[in-house]
Amino acid sequence: MFACLLTKVLILIIVYVWSLSIDNCYVFAGEDKEEVLPAIINNLKLKVEVVSDGLDNPTSMAFLGQDDILVLEKDKGTVRRILNGNMLDKPLLQVDVAEKIKGRLGEMGMLGIAVSKNSFNADAHVFLYYTEAKSEDGTDPVSNRLYKYQLVNNKLKDSELLLNLLGSPPTMTANDNNNDNGDNNNKDHDDENSGQMSGLGANHNGGAVVIGPDNNLYLVIGDVGGHKTRDQNVKGGSSAKATSSILKVSQDGKPTDNKGILGDEDPLNKYYAYGIRNSFGMDFDPVTGNLWNTENGPDYGDEINLVEPGFNSGWLVVQGIWKPNLEKLSPNGYTRGEVLLNPSYDLESFAGKGKYSNPEFIWKETVGPTALKFFSSDKYGKEYQNDIFVGDLNNGYLYRFELNENRTGLALNGSLTDEVADNSNEINEEGIIFGKGFGGITDIEVGPDGLLYVVSIGYGKIFKIIPTHE
Repeated sequence: MFACLLTKVLILIIVYVWSLSIDNCYVFAGEDKEEVLPAIINNLKLKVEVVSDGLDNPTSMAFLGQDDILVLEKDKGTVRRILNGNMLDKPLLQVDVAEKIKGRLGEMGMLGIAVSKNSFNADAHVFLYYTEAKSEDGTDPVSNRLYKYQLVNNKLKDSELLLNLLGSPPTMTANDNNNDNGDNNNKDHDDENSGQMSGLGANHNGGAVVIGPDNNLYLVIGDVGGHKTRDQNVKGGSSAKATSSILKVSQDGKPTDNKGILGDEDPLNKYYAYGIRNSFGMDFDPVTGNLWNTENGPDYGDEINLVEPGFNSGWLVVQGIWKPNLEKLSPNGYTRGEVLLNPSYDLESFAGKGKYSNPEFIWKETVGPTALKFFSSDKYGKEYQNDIFVGDLNNGYLYRFELNENRTGLALNGSLTDEVADNSNEINEEGIIFGKGFGGITDIEVGPDGLLYVVSIGYGKIFKIIPTHE
């Protein structure tokens, strides 16, 4: 009994550390690590099995081939390889990543991975997004960086820096609000609230990296500890700094269009979307090619969004359908203010090129949504094919969403037809919870075998959902 209790405590500590950085996550109701497997809800034809365990704070994974997985360990800065369910003794790569700033833990570290589509061979190209550290003790990040590596003889080598992004919260001086930033005579609007919001360290680093159907790289980054620029819809604020955005670049890190979606100058020529507080998940609809993402709110307003080119998610003017209360902070950031259904007049549009649209789904109370994946397979039956699966960190839930006929929104029923989950009862009653007990989900992928794989940061495991007849 004591060993079981100790195991639960350790799981709680691991997920609590990660949840501090995700802002809106507090308690993880962990099950016994050895004895209890996650459960699929209302489907006896599916069950969960363990693919691999013993991982240290795993964040993202990618397949090199069947039974050949690369997975990231957040604070160790490692890329581990798992072959046929066995983790190789030595990591393919270990780098110095920032995991804390000024002695406090944040959500920095080894965050995102993608593998080039034509790379299922010995010379794969692997893209890694991580917060590089100035020193081995993990304090003070250099920046958030996207690197391109080549996999040769079971090692990642020949690194090439593709993107160098902000990795620290804004720093303040007594005169910051009076200093001209030199950008068209605009003022820098980082204020004392930014420092207060970033007290947990350099949070809101995003992390998801995907290769789109156009073979380009898409990377999401949050507001990195509370920056306040035009990226965050601060009109008259500092120039765009490649925060709170989804960036689109070639596999060599270059702008992909002769004319950018939001502008021709760097970094706007790399923007696909902006106004994103923070995100840990995005994927392309295999039917339409549209991009979707999840977004984390502070104490409220987690979102699922359809992300079209030039999409503005609205932060920090609106989160969900509520205006942030800029005069009142909780330990996790701004609290929920008044309802704001038509915020466009308050938003930065980059000369009319950016377009706001309402979320397709909102959690009024936070669940910490993370990974989002389209299930492009019929292995569980046609009824699940091309549906969206979303994981959360707070509850360890795996959600399933069907799309409407034209695939521009979600097919929601009953009390969720207003696209807002007001409480956990609505979530349970309307049947969008597909699985429970995953212990804090950080990634979801579809394997070469057409099955769904789930990364659990709480358990340090990778799970696979399989038909019971197999």
